[in-house]
Amino acid sequence: MNILVTGGAGYIGSHTVKLLQQKGHNVIVFDNLSRGHIEAVPEEVSFEKVDLLDFDSLSNALNKYEIDAVIHFAAFAYVGESVDNPGMYYTNNVSGSINLIKALNNKGVKKIVFSSTCSLYGNPEIVPISEKESLKPINPYAKTKFMIEHVLADFEISSGMKYVALRYFNAAGADFSGQIGESHAPETHLIPIVLQVALGKREKVSIFGDDYPTNDGTCIRDYIHVNDLADAHLRALQYLNDGESQVINLGTGRGYSVKEIIDKAEEITGRPIKREITSRRPGDPAVLIADNKKAREVLGWNPQSGLTDIIKSAWQWHLNPKY
Repeated sequence: MNILVTGGAGYIGSHTVKLLQQKGHNVIVFDNLSRGHIEAVPEEVSFEKVDLLDFDSLSNALNKYEIDAVIHFAAFAYVGESVDNPGMYYTNNVSGSINLIKALNNKGVKKIVFSSTCSLYGNPEIVPISEKESLKPINPYAKTKFMIEHVLADFEISSGMKYVALRYFNAAGADFSGQIGESHAPETHLIPIVLQVALGKREKVSIFGDDYPTNDGTCIRDYIHVNDLADAHLRALQYLNDGESQVINLGTGRGYSVKEIIDKAEEITGRPIKREITSRRPGDPAVLIADNKKAREVLGWNPQSGLTDIIKSAWQWHLNPKY
């Protein structure tokens, strides 16, 4: 298939591009490089520097290619930043996505896999979290994803556009080649921060509260290897060839606490990782773990990598001189 990947120069996007290539698909990447890295896009992949907010440029770029389906990653994704600057998030994530959906519809492209988030569930009442849990997004970032899921549903009614919205939990790890991985500026994700401490690039890692109702008092999250996420996106594309629109959670169904992550990183790196207990962050749920039954049943998806693989692969990437 000819597959367009928006945000294909970003973290999850670049890993998905690599997998699509390995499976023999022709990949086109659109990215404005505001958060992505051009070096993460293979030279043989068709690349267009496109801002989704520029509808005319977007339409012109689309018209250069025959496209069978789209995986839409392009978005800003920092919760704290979205709280501080909601206008930027609503403009980029909502207006940009609507432009893309409209342009795809004009071109007759009717299959899209959308990068959504488990943040839609807010502070869930039932854990593990299934797709039946009520949606209560509590920050602007999550609300932008919530809005686009509704936009996709409306376009399905009006024009028959089919979609799979993948609500994933904590993406982590790096490609096992060590050539591509997770690089954000600023970095806000726990595992890269922990490894930066191991490398001496940070003094310490802050633990936001150790008085939660968990085994060690720190928050528990469901970490999923980025290559397993890429595999789920490929499976969602294949499913759309014959299937109906879906919303699907992606997670391992197993959670790890902040302290467990730090301890495992110390074990793998062989280096001490200084930690400091600070106050809780507002709105942080104690436990977020996915119920991934639907992903297994509908997509035939089975995550292959556990926490050791996640941290080992991330560490290999962080040791890469290019990083």
